[in-house]
Amino acid sequence: MAFGRYDYAAFTAFFSYAAGSVVVPVALVSLARDLGFSLEHGGMSAGGALHLGRTFSMVAAMLLCGFAAGRWGKRWTLGTSAVLMGAGVLLCALAPGYGVLLFALTLAGLGEGVIEGLATPFVQDLHTDEPGRYINFAHSFWSIGVLITVLLSGALITYGVSWRVVIGAVALLGFFTALLLLLPARKGHAYPERPEPLHWQTVWAQALAIFRAPTFWLFFAAMFVAGGGEFCLTFWCASYIQLSFMDAAWAGGVGTACFSAGMFLSRAGWGYLVRQDQLKHLIIWSALGGTLVTLLFPHLTNLWAFFALLVAAGVATGPFWPSVQSYCADRLPEVDTTMLFILLSCAGVPGCGFFTWLMGVLGNLCGGDLRLAFYLVPACYLILAGLIGYDAWRASARKKTPPRVAIHQ
Repeated sequence: MAFGRYDYAAFTAFFSYAAGSVVVPVALVSLARDLGFSLEHGGMSAGGALHLGRTFSMVAAMLLCGFAAGRWGKRWTLGTSAVLMGAGVLLCALAPGYGVLLFALTLAGLGEGVIEGLATPFVQDLHTDEPGRYINFAHSFWSIGVLITVLLSGALITYGVSWRVVIGAVALLGFFTALLLLLPARKGHAYPERPEPLHWQTVWAQALAIFRAPTFWLFFAAMFVAGGGEFCLTFWCASYIQLSFMDAAWAGGVGTACFSAGMFLSRAGWGYLVRQDQLKHLIIWSALGGTLVTLLFPHLTNLWAFFALLVAAGVATGPFWPSVQSYCADRLPEVDTTMLFILLSCAGVPGCGFFTWLMGVLGNLCGGDLRLAFYLVPACYLILAGLIGYDAWRASARKKTPPRVAIHQ
């Protein structure tokens, strides 16, 4: 595997996007107490709604980023979105109340939505020969970002550093990503943009071609549940640990770090090892393994056992997002891959927001206990395995069916 400047820019984009996404969940218990919506006293719905609000702006940005990339190119569009993401996270650090915090996350979501929609095709265009390997490896920097952010932020908050300082430091990562993307390239090392801008009607025609493919909607549903299962654990496990095992931010950070460490090992490892034609088997077996692991979560009473199973859940979860996207591109070779990845992310991100919010609602209904709400995660994984398994079976059946020969009389 060979990497260049724009690979490193993509790695940094995933890292900063992840850091901005998880620093609020790690600080959520302290933040909620300061801003007046304590999780212990009915504030879980408000906590879950933070990511749901962010989701709406992310989806809006993703729906428009294909047109922006067609007009101004992926590199410029990604760089500008990194600035917007950094500004939104910085405003979170300065928020005086819940309303401003929700607005700031919505603003950050506009930048994050563009990164979510374009970072994968950005890497795909750099490596058209084995995109699945490079996409999985690039996505591992999401997990690295989560891992480092939750450990550092959890430790700093535990030792008395204000959550505002921690979130403000994370905002700087977005501005650094923008520099890597927007600074002029060396001669002969420019990003491989399209030779001419795309008219909006061309971009819309690409989207319509994808909408007309029945296979796309199966993968759309797969991305929805994959995103839901992954982000339920990413968002809520830190708060669950602090409320059910140990009231310390470092413990919540370690739990989220265990999950993201498993995801990193999985994505980086499979990025090196898995072949493009093995992606469907990777998704199915990972989803089934993740189902078995996460079914145990509500029954655990030992914190260290919970940490160990979070690592195992991360290993199972890691390949979902990048592999579903890359496998779908193989199943729909006739459509535009940039628009395909954007539209698939328009399913994954709402899945993250919807199931995160639903888990908070179930936690409130259970009297502030998230234990039973964790059953949402294995349900998502089992549905994912069924959807990809059905598509693999359908594709195999078509290959075995002999072509019909017309009889002329």
